[in-house]
Amino acid sequence: MNIDSTLGPDPDLELARNELAKSEQLVNHALNFLKSQGENSNQIVDTQQSACYEIAHASAGLTMARAAIEYGTQGRLEAQIACAFCADAITDLRSRTIGREAMWGLDAESINESSKFLSTWRDPEVIGLFADRPGEKHLSVEFELAADTFRKFAEKEIAPVAEHVHRANADVPESVINGLAEMGGFGLSVPSQYGGFADGGEGDYLAMVIATEELSRASLGIGGSLITRPEILTRALVKGGTEEQKKEWLPKLASAQVLAAVAVTEPDYGSDVAGITTQAIAYGNPTSGYLIKGVKTWCTFAARADVLMLLARTNPDKSQGHKGLSMFIVSKPRGDGSGFEFSQGPGENGRPSELAPGRMEGRPIDTIGYRGMHSYELALDDWWVPADQLIGGDGGLGRGFYLQMEGFENGRLQTAARAVGLMQAAYEVALDYAKARKVFGRPIFDYQLTRVKLGRMAIVIQSARQFSYQVARLMAQGEGSMEASMIKAYVCRACEWVTREALQIHGGMGYAEEFAISRLFVDSRVLSIFEGADETLALKVIARRMLGS
Repeated sequence: MNIDSTLGPDPDLELARNELAKSEQLVNHALNFLKSQGENSNQIVDTQQSACYEIAHASAGLTMARAAIEYGTQGRLEAQIACAFCADAITDLRSRTIGREAMWGLDAESINESSKFLSTWRDPEVIGLFADRPGEKHLSVEFELAADTFRKFAEKEIAPVAEHVHRANADVPESVINGLAEMGGFGLSVPSQYGGFADGGEGDYLAMVIATEELSRASLGIGGSLITRPEILTRALVKGGTEEQKKEWLPKLASAQVLAAVAVTEPDYGSDVAGITTQAIAYGNPTSGYLIKGVKTWCTFAARADVLMLLARTNPDKSQGHKGLSMFIVSKPRGDGSGFEFSQGPGENGRPSELAPGRMEGRPIDTIGYRGMHSYELALDDWWVPADQLIGGDGGLGRGFYLQMEGFENGRLQTAARAVGLMQAAYEVALDYAKARKVFGRPIFDYQLTRVKLGRMAIVIQSARQFSYQVARLMAQGEGSMEASMIKAYVCRACEWVTREALQIHGGMGYAEEFAISRLFVDSRVLSIFEGADETLALKVIARRMLGS
């Protein structure tokens, strides 16, 4: 390879593919070895957790590298970014295996095989070349316009209030909600026949990814997450709702007449959804409605929301697992961030007059970051839900888990898009600070270590962004479930590293709340926890599927 001190090495995508293929062969060998360690994937995942976790994350990086190579076909700089990310992903795989070769059933010599490709694209001088050359997105004119529209809104309406909301632990300003509603931000995933903008093409998913990234760049708590709440309910309704329910709820979600929150997790059941205990008890003969009784936790946006997308057990026999769960649209009054307590009297939402009042109480859970929407622990005691608010009607009984997954699988992609926006914001403030801050008479941007940090940020962010576009296109075709899990697992961990290094570049001022990077740093930590905890996602979804079930 030729290396120019200004332009960098000549990229070789074919060599990158070959090097990537060698690593993929190592992964396949390791998978075959793991398969010999147990009778089925569940047993292997349970008994070989460390190996399965590592292989899931390493494989996510390699899959993302494949997408980076596709991006690399669009120009020299793009090809260089692709080569650099491939080298990063390959190195990540090797670092996970060194000293643990026996755990993977691998040969140490094959892992430590020297590579000119790696030595070229991991050279600090080469990585530093990307410090202020992050590459183009290569969106079509239509989607570039969409990105520009949401970016301008975020800069004008969200960014100026982001710090106040974070420090004061305040509510999402109504001006932000109203502004997004006027832009149609809540209707991006709602089919056009129900008042939204989705037409059934790949653009539906891509538009959500683009909008989420731009809004998250201004604020994760009051921007990027706001339009994902109704999307989860929307996709559940589109997948399994009755026509009457679609006509009733989808236009209201698209216009933000109704805002939604998701109530699935319980104090003792997070990722283990099959074990939830909140009950929906049928009332009347024939059934006229359900009485909801139980406790939900980590219910984001529960106060301001008009409805909860709530998963409850309609079959009391817990041995039925997922098959005993159903999904409801639970109407409620609006509250504020300080907590709430509502009573539901006779006649409210069709509640039968012979029933004693129902009750709903929300206790806010204070968090170190991700503020504005607030998370709550909800206690429901005989809260009435009419039968027509069981998603899917009678046909929806026992289908709640599957309807939830319809929204949550895309939610993983949206979480990755949120992480990309957050990383982009951290990279930008770190780059600006590095160019302005002088140490020993020189901007810290001029020092190699700073440039290497920024260069790797730029490489990871652009590769993550391009993979998110690819996953969006796959999901539009009814595919991409595995890739959505992979990008969520990889990018959310990467976001922690990017924000950490961006804060470090700020030095002592990074620890000061007057600089936005402190907010970005604490916000990033939630990404590997919600929408599928990192460990559960790696073990129970990615590794288990890679092992064959």
